[in-house]
Amino acid sequence: MILTAPSLCLPSTATVQELFSVARDADIIPDISLDPVLTTFLSLDSSAALQHQYGFLQKSLSSEQQAAFNLNLTAEVGCCRVTYGGVGVVALALSLLFDQVAQHVRAQGSAEGFPPPKASRGERILGISTSSRIGSIIHSYLSLVPSIANDEEKMAEITELCDNLLNLELIDHYDRMNNKKRMSTESMQQWLAGAAFHLHLRIHQVRLHSVPSGSIESLRLSYKTGFNRLLQGYVAYLRKNIMVTEAARPLKPASRVETTNTSSTSAALGNPDDNTNKASSGVNRSCEDFQLSELRGRNVTVLNTSAPQCFREETDSKLGLLVIEPQRNVSHNVQHQACESPSIQQALLTRIMKSQDLQRNRIFFLYPDKVLQNLLRQRDDFELKEKNTTKSFTL
Repeated sequence: MILTAPSLCLPSTATVQELFSVARDADIIPDISLDPVLTTFLSLDSSAALQHQYGFLQKSLSSEQQAAFNLNLTAEVGCCRVTYGGVGVVALALSLLFDQVAQHVRAQGSAEGFPPPKASRGERILGISTSSRIGSIIHSYLSLVPSIANDEEKMAEITELCDNLLNLELIDHYDRMNNKKRMSTESMQQWLAGAAFHLHLRIHQVRLHSVPSGSIESLRLSYKTGFNRLLQGYVAYLRKNIMVTEAARPLKPASRVETTNTSSTSAALGNPDDNTNKASSGVNRSCEDFQLSELRGRNVTVLNTSAPQCFREETDSKLGLLVIEPQRNVSHNVQHQACESPSIQQALLTRIMKSQDLQRNRIFFLYPDKVLQNLLRQRDDFELKEKNTTKSFTL
């Protein structure tokens, strides 16, 4: 007797691609990439990015709205030039303020006072919810910066306070994910955004001469190590949660029941002219029960007068389910063999991780010394000029 190895049950590339597309179209593919706003304004190109954003907003507003836009901005920052307004966390704060004021001007259509920005439940900042503790700390700090940036002493005090609060929260958040099994895409997003922001908060403290430059390197190394460890935990978390069940193949029409005892059937039904509706209703109900228990997925010729005369719609099929993580799932009609599910789950995990912009995340914690020194040397203030007039405002 020749023994043969069991045949491999592997899905086709097309099946994996189809399921990945289903998840993508349903918007359940997780993304832990750092928010582009954060990576743009916490960079060496922050000053140019802020100038570009302001110019774009100016062009998108009418002349009346531009005037209101500038009046609200100058009222918010107290006029004058904003110290370090073109770099790091201050540039980020101004960027968010610009967007908020522009939205307010478009909505109000007037130059009335700009209300202080408040975080609403469900609002997001830098890709994370402001209702989270990390998001709340960051939002509160950025909301304060425009009005205190020119007061170096006050700015140093508030920045140090935010540094301490964020440091403690990130340590606690890391512990919850790593040791208390509270890993999720949302928690990863919060930690990454918080860690990247915290690193640049520390960089700004060096600019303000509040902390020694060596504290940046120690913090950078700590987050580099933490990110690599959390990433391993995140992959394990997805591997555990990704599940897929196959969609059932459409059932073909069942054969019409062939009866062998027509006399008994006629006797049971009585006068067909008088009982048509009653018989039809009873057959329909029994047909459904019988199909579920006896005829699912098969063609059967039944020689039994007690069996209902019923037909199976060819489009009737059972949907499969694709789960990426809790609260991220979608039904699908992709057909495959049940034994292929484990391989599909692993292939989907690989596809999902490849779709992440992890290199962008790593860059934040892998600054070469030259780049880090250039960040520390950034000194650009920000000046706002009203367009189409000779009058100018300086922030």
